[in-house]
Amino acid sequence: MKNKLSDLNNHLFAQLERLGNETLKGEELAKEIDRSHAITSVAKEVISNARLVLDAQKAYDGGNLHLPSPMLEVNKK
Repeated sequence: MKNKLSDLNNHLFAQLERLGNETLKGEELAKEIDRSHAITSVAKEVISNARLVLDAQKAYDGGNLHLPSPMLEVNKK
């Protein structure tokens, strides 16, 4: 799987850094705020989907999570 939840986390923190840029004013700031709303909207859907995958895996494993989804990035040792 190409995209991981850690990638989403990195995008969210990058957006937070852009929003924290004190030099943004007026229209540039408004655009960044709009982008932030779009990113968080998509992020909520990704997180919701990851929760569904996790819940389905737990149900399949009888309440135990033995084989996590690659999306969750749990390293098997």
